[in-house]
Order: sequence, then structure tokens, then C-alpha cells
Amino acid sequence: MQITGMRWGAKLLKYVDFPTTEVLGPEATPDEIQDLISRHGGVLVKPIFKGGIGKKGKAGLIGKATDLVTALKEKERLYFCEHTHGNATAKSEGVTYEAFVPAEYEVYVSLTDNTRFRAPTITITHHGGMDIEELPEDKIKVIPFDPLTGFKGFIVSNALNEMNAPSEIISPLVQNLPKLWDLYHNYGMTTLELNPIRMGRNAKGRLVPIACDFKCAFDGDDPSVKRLGLPANLDSTGFSKYELEVNQLRTYQGQSDVFVINDAGTITAMTFGGGANALVTELLGDRATISSDFGGNPPYAKMMDISRITYKYWLKQTNVLFLIGGKANNTDIYETFRAMADGLRDYFSTHGPTPLYVVVGRGGPNLVRGLGYLQDTLDSLGLPYSMFGYDSAMSEVVNYAEAADDWMANGGRDIVAAKLGIK
Repeated sequence: MQITGMRWGAKLLKYVDFPTTEVLGPEATPDEIQDLISRHGGVLVKPIFKGGIGKKGKAGLIGKATDLVTALKEKERLYFCEHTHGNATAKSEGVTYEAFVPAEYEVYVSLTDNTRFRAPTITITHHGGMDIEELPEDKIKVIPFDPLTGFKGFIVSNALNEMNAPSEIISPLVQNLPKLWDLYHNYGMTTLELNPIRMGRNAKGRLVPIACDFKCAFDGDDPSVKRLGLPANLDSTGFSKYELEVNQLRTYQGQSDVFVINDAGTITAMTFGGGANALVTELLGDRATISSDFGGNPPYAKMMDISRITYKYWLKQTNVLFLIGGKANNTDIYETFRAMADGLRDYFSTHGPTPLYVVVGRGGPNLVRGLGYLQDTLDSLGLPYSMFGYDSAMSEVVNYAEAADDWMANGGRDIVAAKLGIK
């Protein structure tokens, strides 16, 4: 799950007393908006997108208003706007009104788990703004730290001194940035980013870091997330019906991670393991209907439900059903293959036969027994298949699946259909 924007960001930052700009939601009345403008000199009007999507500022989707009439016009423009960045498209569901924060400096900071360092990492610069990725290395610091000792103020101080940051911003940041570790570490976050933190002056003239934009991502399997009391549908707007159905099957045992790659694809890969998922998704490209990881030793009932859902959405258009994974350590191959085979038999009984070529590549406990069960099912259904064991290179098995897809697309599908008695 991902969250962007200050509507929820401000509420989360209050858990650790981190200063934020004042925010009104889409339910704000004209009187409340006028009061905010009067007290702060103006507002930023920003669309609310569920999930995470970037580059809204560059797309002109942030309105500025110093009077109520302009604010309401910007509300009308942005309330149901659409935004596309990369391969992600989102539709706004309202706007927020965020108070102006006069500032002399803008700071960028993020916390994330970094696979390069195998440790949590802070990224920080006092050259905050929209184009962080374009900064030279000497103007931004990436610093890993020990999760046992946590994120301490001296890390901030050392990093800013090395970048020759203005001395007056260092102390306020040293006092406040370590609060973010409490939010990140205690509530199941995998990423937390504030950009910008505007360094505004309080009534005494002292600089105070004020969060003006917020992004975070959560580990959906971490129960600590529930302590925040976030709505269950907060990040569901960008999911397809297939993704929503599969995600509802999350349990303590077994992954159920899916993402639709191409809803016109012809290879449906039911993948086991993160490494296999990365390789298969990259090699198949647009041929793939979905990217998936169903590893973690799922029980029979869960794998049966996943199979039924996957077949219901994708089997009719699929040329190749690709069951692929590495050599498992603890996943019972017989149980997973039995569930997928029974799901296939159930699909044929309910929806009728469909021309299909099945390619299997796997290794692990009870492999031979699982392959035998799957073979008996495929023979009874009259489907062609090829099976590979743990001693076959996964990349070559992917190449074989692509060749099978080409054969199906060039007459093979008609041959299989004729064999199944499908007109």
C-alpha cells in the first residue's frame, strides 16, 4: 500500500509530532478555505490520488490561490482530474487545500530499506524540490545505518556538514528528523519520503522544518500497519478486479502478490519466488498477462482459490499456461501442483475446454509426485504440455514457453482446439 499527499501524511506525522503545513480536505467549506487563506496568505490546491503516482507538479496539477474565487476554480479544475506518469494512470478523488509556508530553504529526506547496503538508509539534501534525481552526487547524501541503534541526530549533522549546508538549518533538522524513524520503524513502512520540508521561521524567528509533501509505502503483511487505523480501501483505486480478488487471499502463509502486466497478453505465468518472478517478468515482456509470486508454501485451499481466480480472468485468452519457479526449500510442490491441476479441471468443467499449452518448470520437495498428478490431469483434459525439472536453466524454460506461444499463435491453437472438439 502507498500513500501520497498531505491529507493522510499530516495525520501520520502527528503520531511523532513532526511539524506539518495546515491541511484541509475536500469536505472543507468556503468559510474554512477563506480562513486558511486569510491566516497564511494563500493555499496550494492539490488533487488526491489513492496510491502513489509522481510528477504531479510538472504536469501542472498543483494550483495556487491567494483568494477564495481562485481556490474554488482550482478545485473545479483538479477535483476529478486524471494523471499519467510512466505506465501508471490515476484519477483524482477530491482535492486538499494546504497553507502557504514561506521558506528560505527546502530539504529532501527519505528513509527506505536499501538492498545495496542491506540496511535502512537515509537520503538527504538541502537542495529539495521536484528534481532530486538530477542533483550531482556532492549535493545529496545516501547514508546506511544500523537498525538496532536507529536513526540518530549525528547522522543528519554529519551529512549536512559534509555538504556545506547553512549552519542555521542543521540544529532544527537534527532535532526533528530522527522522529521519522519512529514512524517508519514502528508502523510497518518500507519507504518514507518528505519533499519538500520547507524551513520556515516561527514567531521567535527560529527556523522550523515543516513537511509540505508526503509519500510512504507499507509492507502489507506487517501487522503494525493496522495500528495506524487507515481505511481498508485507501490504496485500492488503482487495482484491477483480478488484483483485488487475489489480494484478499493474503494470509500468514504463502504469498499472493500479483500485478497485471498486459491485459491482452498470451502467456499467463504463475510464478513461485521473487527471483523467478523478476526473471520471468523481464524475459516475457508484453507477452505476459500478469507478474506474480505465489511462493511461501501456500496451503492447498489458498492455492486452489488463487488458481480459480487466475484461470477465470486469463485462461480464455491464454496460449501458454506457464507454471514456473526455482528449486524450493520448503514449498510442497505436490500440494501446489495438485491445487493448480484441480483448479484447471474445475475451470474446464464450469466453462468448457479452451485451447492451451502448459509449460512447467520447478524443483523442490515432492516434485515427482506433483508432476505426476499434474500430468494425469493434463492427459485427462487432452492438453499438450512440457515439463522441466530443477536441473533445467530457468531462462531456457522461459525461452521454451515463448516458442510454445509462437507455435500456438501460428496454427497450434487451432490444432489443440480441434483435438478438444472446439469449433
